[in-house]
Amino acid sequence: MSVTYLGMPPFPEAAAAATGDERLRGNLRHATRTIRGKRAGAVAELADWSALRTAGAQIKDRTLRHLDHYLEQLETAVTAAGGTVHWATDAQEANEIVTRLVRETGEREVVKVKSMATQEIGLNEALEQAGISAYETDLAELIVQLGDDRPSHILVPAIHRNRSEIREIFQERMGRWGRPAPDALTDRPGDLAEAARLHLREKFLRARVGVSGANFLVAETGTLVVVESEGNGRMCLTLPETLISVAGIEKVVPTWQDLEVFLQLLPRSSTAERMNPYTSTWTGVTSGDGPAAFHLVLLDNGRTDTLADRVGRQALRCIRCSACLNVCPVYERAGGHAYGSPYPGPIGAILTPQLDSMGTGLDASLPYASSLCGACYEVCPVAIDIPEVLVHLRERVVQGGTATVRGQRTTVRPARGHAAERAAMRAASWTFDHPRAVRAGERMAARARRLVPRRLPGPGRAWSDTREVPAVPAESFRDWWRRTRGTADGAPGSTGADSADGGTGAAGSADRTGPREDPR
Repeated sequence: MSVTYLGMPPFPEAAAAATGDERLRGNLRHATRTIRGKRAGAVAELADWSALRTAGAQIKDRTLRHLDHYLEQLETAVTAAGGTVHWATDAQEANEIVTRLVRETGEREVVKVKSMATQEIGLNEALEQAGISAYETDLAELIVQLGDDRPSHILVPAIHRNRSEIREIFQERMGRWGRPAPDALTDRPGDLAEAARLHLREKFLRARVGVSGANFLVAETGTLVVVESEGNGRMCLTLPETLISVAGIEKVVPTWQDLEVFLQLLPRSSTAERMNPYTSTWTGVTSGDGPAAFHLVLLDNGRTDTLADRVGRQALRCIRCSACLNVCPVYERAGGHAYGSPYPGPIGAILTPQLDSMGTGLDASLPYASSLCGACYEVCPVAIDIPEVLVHLRERVVQGGTATVRGQRTTVRPARGHAAERAAMRAASWTFDHPRAVRAGERMAARARRLVPRRLPGPGRAWSDTREVPAVPAESFRDWWRRTRGTADGAPGSTGADSADGGTGAAGSADRTGPREDPR
């Protein structure tokens, strides 16, 4: 069921290496800032964007509450239209189904539409082991595949590559996969696109089997929807004799009217376009029009377990727009590879660990791959409160607890390496429940402030390696208040500071500049 790439280290280790790559940071900074600027302009054009966002979230939540009903309705409609529906519990079962279907055609090559679900299950690698070649036809996915690389972004998988790098990849690798790149290829975008077009056209005209994902599945008619910007996807969906589509069970929407909302939300939030350039829809098979055989593989792979989590299930609303990646300060510096999963950025930090049931050290580290600034929530077109889910998953990492794993309620043990953190939080909880202990601790810290090290020892090193330990003020806020206001704690005119937060920020200023009078 693993969603993460094999052998990937925890996020802090991978991010430390990525942030040291100056060219990578430059590529990411330029691309993400450009995309988010355009998106902000496109969204601002709609006066009802907030209402659309709310509608999208409500449709998704209603669908997830009744997912069993809509999936059965979808299966009935697809079957009635001449398609065949297959159910896959996990990645292995999905790969076995697709491999068997391709072998039954007698073919040894397939062309693919860009698909997050097939990346999640490692379909290309599974087909390769079975002696079947899978060719990516999305331009960015082609760049990644030719470069023996992994996607770094949901919308723009090759966002970490610049034009000169892409030209080198085309010149060195295209000939191994089919039609080679022109000898005098430049790094002009038009020339690179033309080289890709000629290379892919050969694949399209020869392929007899196509593999796709789906952005949406319309339950009432059994219709699948793919949105894209290049038109290559449409070639994969219409030219082959057999089409196999792999889609997560959360992609279903009840009606075409519901689909209308998402066709407004998705293009503006992802590519900053008012309308998607290519929106392909198909329902089963039609004699003489498109593939003669259609198979839909409905993928669970941890989604039902995620659905059982009242807080975490909102991650299943995701429509893969990638807006959260483009505003995330962590992603902008670390890039997508550091997340070790086909789902990078903030959405990956909450989706991957849940689909994987916190099964690896990488999964346990991903909820910490965030500053909790909240920018991801602000731009999400379906209002996923990513910071809320991150905190929820951090609690599970540190404290353990009850979760659903493979359909069974299971007690999850805390992740290793957090014993000191749990002890510190228990001590802090007790201290803040006892105001006198807080006051005594503040005074003791003030007297010993010159002994506080710039780097913390033991488990605290992980915190102070990337942050400066704050200077301890010479006077606590409580003491400053008592001295400047002349009132005792709890007396008339007092704030009752002993029962409130310590608030040492003002005291820090007093330590540097002396006590300040109340501005009133």
